[in-house]
Amino acid sequence: MKKSVFFSFALLMSVTAFGQQALFGGQDITSPEIKPDNTVTFRLFAPQAVKVVITGDFLPAQKVKTPMGEMDAPGTAELTKNAQGVWEFTTPQSLPSELYSYSFIVDGVKVLDPNNVYMIRDVASVTSVFIIPGGRADLYKVNEVPHGTLARRWYDSPTLKMTRRITVYTPPGYEAGTAKYPVLYLLHGAGGDEEAWVSLGRATQILDNLIAQGKAKPMIVVMPNGNAVQKAAPGESERGMYKPSFMGETRMDGAYEMAFPDIIKFVESNYRTLATKSNRAICGLSMGGFHSLHISKEYPDMFDYVGLFSAAILPRNDVKSPIYDNMEGKLKIQFSKNPKLYWIAIGSADFLYKNNVDFRKILDDNKYPYKYYETGEGHIWKNWRIYLSEFLQMLFK
Repeated sequence: MKKSVFFSFALLMSVTAFGQQALFGGQDITSPEIKPDNTVTFRLFAPQAVKVVITGDFLPAQKVKTPMGEMDAPGTAELTKNAQGVWEFTTPQSLPSELYSYSFIVDGVKVLDPNNVYMIRDVASVTSVFIIPGGRADLYKVNEVPHGTLARRWYDSPTLKMTRRITVYTPPGYEAGTAKYPVLYLLHGAGGDEEAWVSLGRATQILDNLIAQGKAKPMIVVMPNGNAVQKAAPGESERGMYKPSFMGETRMDGAYEMAFPDIIKFVESNYRTLATKSNRAICGLSMGGFHSLHISKEYPDMFDYVGLFSAAILPRNDVKSPIYDNMEGKLKIQFSKNPKLYWIAIGSADFLYKNNVDFRKILDDNKYPYKYYETGEGHIWKNWRIYLSEFLQMLFK
């Protein structure tokens, strides 16, 4: 009897251990390991692998050719294997405070870090992520401060003839109070959707932290889907779980700009907003900067604050829309109404840098007031998180 009880107990323990091993991936490995000096060690158990490479945005960038021109891509470095079959790589230098993304390439196949549960989707790519604290990236962390609320809402767009999804941030205390708030409309880039600024941009954390520090006014932030042919992000509509593509559904053809008042109507009908020009702002990155430029000039009485982050400026030559006609005439009307802030930001290595130089010359030639903010590097989320952090602090003053 005692033997059978012991056997049953042993069997139960072995099954439990196996279950726990399956649950945790079967690896008791720390990766990434952030050291006190902010060097980082990455590890991967792959005893049969011949070659393992890490690619990440903390490594020196490499230039790649894309349909949109030459752009920066994450660099690469090789890992070395120890006697236990664990591959390792340690950054040769301390990493500055930032949110970083990375993947492993195992014998030519890109994989996530199985020991890191934190990941982000960017278009059709998923990467592992980590944060180095102690500087600007403290804004990107969840800190012990009052938190706002994030909601996914559906609104009717008669102009586009569909129901569409937006993401809405309301500041701490919104649900319990009666106050009205200014609104920022925060637009994503090509390949993105209404999830991009939340996941890649860390907008929620940035807002919570800046509001808690008294550096940004409490505000409602609306993050729409800027692809006029989409109802919602991939996997979030009746279309199901299809593979997204970078430019496949992007339509910079004027339809989104024409439909934008549908979004404002929904927000101002469903939230406690200060529904005046002086309490509305719009900004966006890349395609979202393009949309911000053209929406704000198309509706010159709508926004007092405009932010262009690494913005595309002009439509393609084959695009015809009244939205893009008479651009300089519409800018003249917009600036005659004295917007409180027109803010342009871009990286010195951005492939859109020359376009922004040309656009700034138009503004300079006409003596239209604007503020300019330049960083290093290129068309990357590192810059856009910085731009959002800076822009928020200038709003609704």
